[in-house]
Amino acid sequence: MSDHQPRRTPTPGRARKRAIREHAAQAGVAYSVAARHLESVGLRPGETLATYGRTIYPIGFDPHRQLLVERRERRSFEARVSDTRRAAVLPHGRAQHLAERFPPSRGRTGSGVGALYHGEGRVELLAMVYVVIAAESPGLLPEVGDLVWIAELGEDTALDTACAEVDREARRVLDREPLALWSVIEAALAVAEHTADWQIRQEAIRQAALLRTMMTPRIGYAGEPYVPGLPVAGVRQILDALLIVADDGHAPGTRVRLRRHPDDVGLATIIEATWGSSGPPVGYLVWPDAATAPQSARADDLIVLADQESIPR
Repeated sequence: MSDHQPRRTPTPGRARKRAIREHAAQAGVAYSVAARHLESVGLRPGETLATYGRTIYPIGFDPHRQLLVERRERRSFEARVSDTRRAAVLPHGRAQHLAERFPPSRGRTGSGVGALYHGEGRVELLAMVYVVIAAESPGLLPEVGDLVWIAELGEDTALDTACAEVDREARRVLDREPLALWSVIEAALAVAEHTADWQIRQEAIRQAALLRTMMTPRIGYAGEPYVPGLPVAGVRQILDALLIVADDGHAPGTRVRLRRHPDDVGLATIIEATWGSSGPPVGYLVWPDAATAPQSARADDLIVLADQESIPR
C-alpha cells in the first residue's frame, strides 16, 4: 500500500472486530468463541494482541521524528520517484533510503528505553550487510533492470516487494554475534573489492575504509581507549520496521502490556522483533518500564495499547 495515501482515523472497534475474525480463522472456531477468548485475556477498548495488526510508526514522544515522518508523507510525486530511484540502488542507495524512512527516535521518559533506530554509521553498516549478502547469497539480489523499472512508480512498497528476500536476509545476518558479524563483513568486503560488478567493487573499497575507521579504538573522557562498535541495534530496528510494512507486526517503539501483568506495572516498549523463516514476528524483545534490562516475549503474551499507529494506513 502506498505511503502517500490520505490519513484515516483509526477505529478501535474495527481493529477489535478484525482481531476477532483473524483469531477465529487461525484457531478454527466461531466468531463468538474467538470473541470470548480475546475477552478472557483482558483486552481493554482499542487494544489488540500483538499477534494481530500492524504498527509501523508507533506513537512516540519525539516531536522531531514525528515531524520528519509526516513531512515524508506529504512528498510530491516527483520527490517520491527521486527517492525510489535512490532506494533501487544496492547497496548504499537503499541503505540511505531506509535510514531516512525510519529516522532515530527517543523512548518515553521513565520507560527505560533510550534512543531507537539510532547509531553513528547505521547507513554504512546496512550497506555492508547488503555486500555480505552479495558475497554469500548473490541469487537473492533482485535484477538491476527490474529495480530501475519499479523505481519509476514512486512507490516504496513496490520496491520493498522486489527487495523482500534480500531485506529479510539482511535482518538474519544481523542476528549474528558482534565479533562474528565483524569478521564476516571484513571477509565479504575483501571479496567484493575484486568482484566484476563495478558498483559493488567501488562501494566495497569505500566501506572497507569506513569499517576500519568504525572499529579503530578511540580515547574516552577518562583517557581509556574504547571501540564504539557497530550500530547493530539501530539497524536491526530499521529492518524490523521495514519488514513489518509487508508482513504485519509491531515496530520497535510500540507500547505494549504484558499479559501476566494486567496493571500498569506491566507496561513495556518493544525494542526488537524476533523473526521466523517467513511471516510476521513470532516474538519480541521488550523493555518493561520498571526493569533494568530487556526480556523476550512471545507475540501472544503481549497486548498492544490502543491507537499506537501515528500514520494510519
